[in-house]
Amino acid sequence: MRNFSIILLSTLLFACGESLSYKMPDKGTIETAIEKGEFTEASKMVRLYLACDTLTPRERYEMSFLLEWMDRVKDDFDQTDSSVIAYIKKHYPQATTEQISEWEKRNALENKVIDGQKRYFSLAGRNLFRIDSLAEKHFQYKEGEKPDSLTRLLSKLIPQLVNEAKTKKGVFVNPVKMKIRYTLSVKPNEVPDGESVRVWMPYPRTDTKSHTDIQLLSTTQPLYIISPDSYAHKSIYMEGVAVKDEPLKFGFELIYTSFAQVHLFGAEDIKDYDISGEIYKEYTGESGQHIRFSDNIRSAVKEAIGEESNPYLKARKIYEWIDSNFPWASAREYSTIENIPEYVLKNRHGDCGQVSLLFITMARCAGVPAKWQSGWMMHPGNINLHDWAEVWFEGVGWVPVDQSFGRVKSSKGDDSAFYFFTKGLDPYRLIVNDNISGEFFPAKIYPRSETVDFQRGEVEWRGENLYFGRWRYKMEVEYIK
Repeated sequence: MRNFSIILLSTLLFACGESLSYKMPDKGTIETAIEKGEFTEASKMVRLYLACDTLTPRERYEMSFLLEWMDRVKDDFDQTDSSVIAYIKKHYPQATTEQISEWEKRNALENKVIDGQKRYFSLAGRNLFRIDSLAEKHFQYKEGEKPDSLTRLLSKLIPQLVNEAKTKKGVFVNPVKMKIRYTLSVKPNEVPDGESVRVWMPYPRTDTKSHTDIQLLSTTQPLYIISPDSYAHKSIYMEGVAVKDEPLKFGFELIYTSFAQVHLFGAEDIKDYDISGEIYKEYTGESGQHIRFSDNIRSAVKEAIGEESNPYLKARKIYEWIDSNFPWASAREYSTIENIPEYVLKNRHGDCGQVSLLFITMARCAGVPAKWQSGWMMHPGNINLHDWAEVWFEGVGWVPVDQSFGRVKSSKGDDSAFYFFTKGLDPYRLIVNDNISGEFFPAKIYPRSETVDFQRGEVEWRGENLYFGRWRYKMEVEYIK
């Protein structure tokens, strides 16, 4: 947020400074207030600039979002000492004040001081027992080792997929046919009676061989727009009219077939890159606010790959380094984080999208073309939002890499299965996004609720964007034999 704020505030000070009869805060004052967590004071100063009649529409848009950004951070950090410490003591009664202080210092217990009050991330307590190895042992002792149905499924499925690919000598195998019902419901009275509401919902991409036979069965609204595949975020768009005291519901049903993607190439099969090619140049470069080659990223790449020169082995070494050093933990909203890969490196944990962005950034920095892919994981009993990556290997093409699924430990000794997710994907996927932070079709008017990804949906009316919590979403899946 720092660089964005400084640039924006410099512009606004120039625009407003001479036209006002009272002294405006200097350009560093608001930034300092935000860094100190003085959100109330920062908000007052931001509103001074919004009162300027010389602001361009873009400046007004960005400054308004700065106000909203502070609200989003406060929404994420909504827990107090009493609730979080009580949760920790429940699962780790012996935890000392000194230990808790140490966890806070290294953000294993994620916290911020906002307007003079220490506040904790909404899932900080549970995350502590995922991030800190000693705390995790106490949690497991207290709660017991609960069976992981996803791990069991993958332990059985992945060797089967590898064997099928070897037998059929093909990449796309093991089709799974699914019927999905997606619903999005705006809560009553979130939008004034009679106002039109605009909604974007996730929809399967048709520009991938992983998905075939997509059949839209029904929609809640007779009129809808399905975005072209040229857009990073594949969506189905609908509109409806708000009615006082009633929820406003949107949804659709469809059937599609999803294939596993299994690559059996070896490191020796990868050709040298055409470094003058468009794919190489685009996908080994920096991009936006998150994919930046900082000193921290360059140092991490050097630590991960050493002197390795083979493109696949570079990617695999980065994958293993991340898998070994950054445990999964529930994430803050991405829109509240200035640079996600840097956040992961600093805080030593990340969810699927956060570690995927770290992988993509490190791979690009190492000269391996990489990009984003995401949507939903549709595994029986484990349906959820999910993000992963793709890597380009010369002579092969784009290859999926699921960083957060990690190595298949039950298949150690069989590299094709053990390293499956460094170059493969199971069939239980709904692919929606092919990049981050793209445009929507039709275009949104207000800033997005999710500024990086798109899986839950987006909602707005002519007065404002409707942030998460003001509407509900649900994905239902039926597996068709």
